[in-house]
Amino acid sequence: MPDRSASRATPLALTYVLPIAARTSQARALTGYLRRLARTVDEVIVVDGSLGETFEAHARSWSAHVRHIRPEIRTTNGKVAGVVTGVRAARNECVVVGDDDVRYRRAELARMLRLLQTHEVVRPQNFFRPLPWHARWDTARSLLNRLGDGDWPGTLGVRKSVLVEAGGYSGEVLFENLELVRTMRAAGGREAVPLDLFVARRPPETRHFVSQRVRQAYDEWARPGRFAAELALLPAAVLAGRKGPGWLLAAAACSVAAAEVGRRKGNGRAVFPASSALWAPAWLAERAVTSWMALGTRLLFGGVRYRTSRLRNAATPEHELRAKLQERSATEPA
Repeated sequence: MPDRSASRATPLALTYVLPIAARTSQARALTGYLRRLARTVDEVIVVDGSLGETFEAHARSWSAHVRHIRPEIRTTNGKVAGVVTGVRAARNECVVVGDDDVRYRRAELARMLRLLQTHEVVRPQNFFRPLPWHARWDTARSLLNRLGDGDWPGTLGVRKSVLVEAGGYSGEVLFENLELVRTMRAAGGREAVPLDLFVARRPPETRHFVSQRVRQAYDEWARPGRFAAELALLPAAVLAGRKGPGWLLAAAACSVAAAEVGRRKGNGRAVFPASSALWAPAWLAERAVTSWMALGTRLLFGGVRYRTSRLRNAATPEHELRAKLQERSATEPA
């Protein structure tokens, strides 16, 4: 009989890329996770855009276990520089990219590897652990997104050859995960969105959560139909309120019911508590206001603030990416 314990101990043929750019050392938060990853997958690459002493502190903590490198390129959205550098440096065809708050287990990485055998890009689903109030609030967004084409997590799986062949992806957009997926699809890649593949994510600090509200609403410039629907939330609520509070209560009840459907899809009840759907009215009320703030940000300032600059574009339309790749292919020598 095969030795199952030996099989479990064999590193998965994956490269794990973690892009980071921290102001202070993240050694305490990440060292244990990186060591566990190094025992689980064939290769771990930390692409570190941190400066000075912070980079050196990370090198001392991590270099014995992972490849700790600097970004080779510069982009306005710094995460993209880290991802592209890490994917290019990977020695495996199958690559998992994860933000610094993502926490994979072996079983989830093994399934990502299996999916990458038949797909070029894989989008799993995140859930927050632990669950402070603002994580419960944001979980409602995830549940509503699961009604459609799934939520957008802080991690993706990609096939290296397809992304390298496409020349990477734009680092001048805000919604970088959507840009990456669209680029992979424009290059002919197949996308998998397993609604039952759940990967834990650490919630942000409350201050950071608050600072992301308008920025997340601005992401929807990349999906005009969805953005228009979110802009319609506020006038719809005003009209409903004029008809009486019962209309608002009915709308809130419908949003809870919709979120509950999202919670039940893909065995979501395994990771999303039963109370999660109750936060849907709060999240929709937030988005009803922040969508208009995002619109004002675009019209008045030309884009949303990202670190020390502003980004105008949320993501590139997929037909434009496809046209650019076709033009590039036509001009390259045979």
